[in-house]
Amino acid sequence: MISKKIVALLFIGVGVFNFSASSPDEGMFPLSDLNRAGLKKAGLKISEKDIYNPGQVGLVDALVQVSGCSGSFVSPNGLIITNHHCAFSAVQLASTPEQNYLENGFVANNQQQEIEAKGLTIRITDSYEDVSKQLLDAVANVTDPLERINIISQKRAEIARKAESEDPTIKAEVSEMFIGKSYVLFKYKTISDVRLVYIPRQDIGEFGGETDNWVWPRHTGDFSFLRAYVAPDGSPATYSTNNVPYKPKKHLKVNPKGVSENDFVFILGYPGRTFRHRPAAYLEYQQNYLLPYTSELYDFQNNQMYLAGKDDKATELALATRIKRNANVMKNYRGKLKGLRNINLVASKEKEDQALNTFIQSKADLKAKYGSLMQDIDAYYDVIFSDAERELWLNNSTSSIRLLQVADIVNQFQEALAKQPSATRQQEFFDLNVENVKKQLDKIYESYNLQVDKNIGAYMFETGHELKDKNAISSFSNFHFTSKEQASSFIQNALDKSKLNDRQVFYSKVLNSSSSLMTYSDDLLNYQKALFAELTAFGQEQKRRDGVLNKLMGDYVAVKELYQDKNFVPDANSTLRLTFGNIKGYSPADATYMEPFTKVQGIIEKGNSDLPEFKYPETIQTAWLAKNFGPYAMKDMNDVPVNILYNMDTTGGNSGSPIMNAYGELIGVNFDRAYDATINDFAWNESYSRSIGVDIRYVLWVADKIDNAQFILKEMGI
Repeated sequence: MISKKIVALLFIGVGVFNFSASSPDEGMFPLSDLNRAGLKKAGLKISEKDIYNPGQVGLVDALVQVSGCSGSFVSPNGLIITNHHCAFSAVQLASTPEQNYLENGFVANNQQQEIEAKGLTIRITDSYEDVSKQLLDAVANVTDPLERINIISQKRAEIARKAESEDPTIKAEVSEMFIGKSYVLFKYKTISDVRLVYIPRQDIGEFGGETDNWVWPRHTGDFSFLRAYVAPDGSPATYSTNNVPYKPKKHLKVNPKGVSENDFVFILGYPGRTFRHRPAAYLEYQQNYLLPYTSELYDFQNNQMYLAGKDDKATELALATRIKRNANVMKNYRGKLKGLRNINLVASKEKEDQALNTFIQSKADLKAKYGSLMQDIDAYYDVIFSDAERELWLNNSTSSIRLLQVADIVNQFQEALAKQPSATRQQEFFDLNVENVKKQLDKIYESYNLQVDKNIGAYMFETGHELKDKNAISSFSNFHFTSKEQASSFIQNALDKSKLNDRQVFYSKVLNSSSSLMTYSDDLLNYQKALFAELTAFGQEQKRRDGVLNKLMGDYVAVKELYQDKNFVPDANSTLRLTFGNIKGYSPADATYMEPFTKVQGIIEKGNSDLPEFKYPETIQTAWLAKNFGPYAMKDMNDVPVNILYNMDTTGGNSGSPIMNAYGELIGVNFDRAYDATINDFAWNESYSRSIGVDIRYVLWVADKIDNAQFILKEMGI
């Protein structure tokens, strides 16, 4: 239930926090704009207040954020449905070569059998209020970009801390709705005890693998069930066998009859990031720098990890989440590149920006206030382009080489110890903090492999050495590399010889006392110090640039709203949003039409290719041949629908979002977009923007007929 405490400032269509969309089918609407979205006209059969009503229980109270995904409560006992890929990392951590839940699935027939979902947390939106005035007043007379961004960051943190001090049961965040223009304080309830309940086997939950990722037609059972637990008194608590299932204020009713083509549907969820209110130069940066660099780097990294795990099941499991995340981003970025080029979006945005500038220059009052805006934006991006290659290398250096992350933590621990006034105090400080340091290191070592680090390190240092002039990597200068081969050899030797490369050796030989840690040094630690210094200096420059951008984008959106004579729906930013549309196919190319439903028959047909990614459980074929569909078949196809296609506006973070019918009943779970829709983050278009969900009828059929998880159906009231 959303608190009434700040009702005067809540999203009810008043004050500055007020957005609308150019059309009812585009936009990720904040809850404030439900009355402007045209939901009833589009086909909603319940009241908009049944979705969200300040101070009352609504459908929004069934929504959760599952780490970086969305999900929803589907029972009064804290049962959550989300995607298989959203639970993937927790299933990986729970798996061993002997008990491979990732490959074989997991079914807990009672609550005692449920196991900890390590690394997953649940967040529930509790309340929110517009705090734009507080932030913008604080920088109204600030002209220095670095000072501006620092004040805004400090003010956001200050507002969040104040909210948490007033209510210790919540976590608070101030989210930027429009850069430099509007800010909202969100309050969340956080649940850290999350457990695995039912995870379909990998050849259902990941059917089609990377071949089918971002592709339609699709046949993936991308669903999983989790449960939220709290302390017996209802307060959030870490994992404990004494904890009890969380009792949500609202859970969704499941409609096992599903939907038909053209039916009205809507989604609630936590979409990650979109960038639709940016100028042409931003898209140019994406097209020419960020997207190609990242996709090529991740492709190389995955090849190295595939090789490392090829003949070693333990290594394969350890690297599985890294590979999956990389592959997902890589294909997404390549889809964005394809989309940007196919519709020539940069050129279209350039024309929009030129028209905007003409509008500014035509109005005396606007010219006085914004006359140099477009030139200032171009100048800003000229600076960004000038050292973009260095920026991308630095941003990916530590995340690419796992032992550099270990070295970073070790160097910080050594520096903290060095500040202690005596050897005795050093040992006391060491004893107090060493277990926490090990916990941080253990998370890194879980997905670490020495040979992978060496191969990726060699690639990074070779490519880094080739960067020149403004893009040169300054942390290389202390090591006097004369060739890319020498740079590559250096990092490989540093990794090979460092005691950090073996967790047990490092813990027993170095991380066993303050004195042994303080006397230990190697080339890897020394390089990490040099890299940290470069990152720190470049980070300050990035903050200065962020300050410039903050002011420019605030002005850009403000004047663009005047030009187009409308308010915009803010870009997605991982806060609770609603989108709506219809179950609908599309034509991605000449002489083709993609229907909006796939069926089990398609699984069998893909399986006939004998490709490993299209392997499926034999029980699926047995049930399909016997027409053992139960009540889950779609009559006009005489089969169980597997996946569904719709024209709603989604992005990353909407994974796991509940798909609801006109009555607010659960009929599916969102998990992907069609390849042509990867460009949604920059531009949405009804003709090609399609998202993909798993049909609830397939979820129920698999649970009932394939995995014998009938307890799930019973708990959901089926």
